[in-house]
Parts: sequence; C-alpha cells; structure tokens
Amino acid sequence: MLHDRTDTRATLWRVASGQRGYFTARQALEAGYSYQAQRHHAQRGNWTPVDRGIYRFREFNTLPGGADDHLARWALWSRGRATVSHTTALSVHDLETANPSEIHLTVPPGFRQKDSAVILHRADLAANEVEEREGYRVTTPVRAIAECAATGVDQDVLDSAVAEALQQGLTTRRRLLDAAQRLGARSELGVERALREMS
Repeated sequence: MLHDRTDTRATLWRVASGQRGYFTARQALEAGYSYQAQRHHAQRGNWTPVDRGIYRFREFNTLPGGADDHLARWALWSRGRATVSHTTALSVHDLETANPSEIHLTVPPGFRQKDSAVILHRADLAANEVEEREGYRVTTPVRAIAECAATGVDQDVLDSAVAEALQQGLTTRRRLLDAAQRLGARSELGVERALREMS
C-alpha cells in the first residue's frame, strides 16, 4: 500500500511542479487522492489551502521561488483561461520599476468567475500576443504596452516600459505602433507620446 501512496504523491508532484507547486482538487483526485484524503493532507499541513479547490505543496512555501510564483495560482483559479496582462505583464517582463500590487488578467468575453484580488479585462487574444511561462500565460511585451496605453496607465510608466522594451530589443517602434492601432485611439496616443519622449 505504501508503494501506491508514493506513486500517487509522485504523480501529483509532477503536475504541481510545472505549476509552481500549486494544484487543484480535481488534479489531486485524478492523481489518486480522494476528497477525504485531500482534507486530511490540508488539515495535517502537508498541503497549504490557497483558495477554494486550490492547494500548494508545503515544500514550495519554503523553497526559493520567483516573484511571479503566485501567478500560477490564478491560472488554476481560471481553469487555464486567464492570461496575465497589463501592468502585471509589464512587471513579468521587467518593464516596470514598481511591482504593481494589483493583478491584471485578461479572460475570454464569456468568463464568469470573479475575485476581488484580481482585475479582469475581457478580450480574445491572438496566439502571437501570448507567451507561455511555467504555470501561466502572459501577454507579450508589445501587447502589454499597448493594453496599458489603452487603459490609461500613467504616461511615465508607459514611457519607461517603451524605452526598456526598445533598449532590450524586445520589439520595434513599428510593432508597438501597429499593436496600439489595433487597440484604439487612446492606446495609439499613449504609445506615440512614449516614442516621442525617446526622440
């Protein structure tokens, strides 16, 4: 019986490892943990309850992790439908000096879940506007800049993000302008101002 438990834990550990240690109750069930066993592990402190139906292996709480570990939790919360975006995406791409306290996620138009800890934006993202990270998706630097401009982010933040993205070779002026045009006049104006600031 011990061998079976070890296999069950190893199966769930493999899943959770690709999600920064987070996993859902459904994933635990699929790995072989009954709901009763899940309650037991949460009560014993083996698993840290994070949200309704979301846990994290205790060991990951003490491992040195990245500043973006918590974003994997929101990917699970959304059942894989949310993409980290706006100023949160700028932070992931190291294009913003201050780490934003708000978490911005872009979700499909029909998405119904809500949580006061996140700000939701609704849009259908093209494949070339999204990058895969370990445990979550994030909008590309170009898309993140354009969507921040479209929502009226402080111009200083935008100026800094545009300057950094160009200096790091993450994009070109043309690609920034094209992305901004697709999101409307407000985005276009913000990006144009940031580009002028660099001239």
